[in-house]
Formats: sequence, structure tokens, C-alpha cells
Amino acid sequence: MKNTKTIIPSTSFEFLKKLRKNNNREWFNANKQIYQRELSGIESFTESLLDRMKKHDRIDTPSGKKALMRIYRDIRFSADKTPYKTNFSGSFHREGKLLRGGYYFQFEPGNSFIAGGFWGPSSSDLKLIRDELVFDDKPIRKVLASSKVAKVFTGLTGETLTRVPRGYDAASPAADLLKYKQFLLQHHFTDTEILAPDYIDMAETTMKALRPFFDYMSEVLYVPS
Repeated sequence: MKNTKTIIPSTSFEFLKKLRKNNNREWFNANKQIYQRELSGIESFTESLLDRMKKHDRIDTPSGKKALMRIYRDIRFSADKTPYKTNFSGSFHREGKLLRGGYYFQFEPGNSFIAGGFWGPSSSDLKLIRDELVFDDKPIRKVLASSKVAKVFTGLTGETLTRVPRGYDAASPAADLLKYKQFLLQHHFTDTEILAPDYIDMAETTMKALRPFFDYMSEVLYVPS
């Protein structure tokens, strides 16, 4: 029998489907024990995945529990006032200023994925990235086209500008890359894949495929003190 710590229980998706239909505090409070049980299963899976990742990457996330995000939505500035997320999600943070980038995962019926990269780069980081792209955009294109990356990810995703940012030449060979405000790679999974006994192998393989991209960005963003 497959170790329950290395699988995502199918009951977790059953719970999320019911939550999607009953996204209110009354229903959630009445089913909080079920939520806590399902959360425990996700924590165990996340802990197992974290243990695997720490064998080949330096990650400072202390535990699977600490990696997970709260299910409660911040509705203060949102038109959508439903109080709960309909997914289990979390992230692993890489350790130190020499290793940049982070791993993100989301488990949700019909919308599960693993992503990684730079969701909200600071203005100084964004300038370093863009200046490097102007200087030579071939290395990042080579990374993204490499077999290890391209067989898992279809290319950069993330928010973009409608035009090349001020101060950069719109005729630059890197013009398409300069428009990015976020630099992310993302791979989606079907529900069947997520709930399969070997999904933890797929998840680890997907995260490992981010490493060439992280290595490139870490070199670009490192500024000796």
C-alpha cells in the first residue's frame, strides 16, 4: 500500500468541491473537523515533498505545515466576498541571497499546478533582469528552450506591460522579454494526475526542472556586497 504521506487523498478534492458550492462561514464551521482532517493529509504530503526537495536544493522552509498558506481569503479589497480559498496551496523558499527563486504549488479540482520564479521582483531586481536581457537575451532563451525545461514548461508566464518599459529600446531583440513584470514558469496537472499514487514523483520532477531557470536568474541577480 502506498505510504499515505506521499499521496494527496482523494477526499481532499471532495472537500474542496463541496466548499466551492458552500463557500460561507456557516457551512465551513459546521465542517471544520473535516477540513482539519484533510489539511492534515495535505501537510503530510507537503512534508514528504519538502524532504525530497531538500536532498538536492537548499530550502529554508522549516516544515510542510509552515509551507502551506491559510485557506482564509483577504476580502478587504476584493469584489469577491467569498471567505475561503477553494484550494490547498503553499510554497518552498530557497535559502540565502545566492539562491534565488521559489517553488509554488496549488491543489484544486480543475486547477492544480506547480509554478516557480519571481512573482513580485523588487524594482532593483527588475532592473538587473532587464539590463541583462538587453545586454544578451540568448542565455535565457537557451535555458527556456533546453530539453529539461521545455518538456515541462511551455515558456514564461506572468503579468506583462503592453509596451517596452521606458528607458529601453522597443527595437531591442529582447523587447518581448522586457515587457514582463513577473518571470514565472508553470505546469498544470489533471485531477487524475494529482490523485495518482506516483504524483509526488511528478511533483518533484517538475520542481527540479525549474533549476536551470533559477540558476540563470540567481547569477543575474547576485550583487556582491
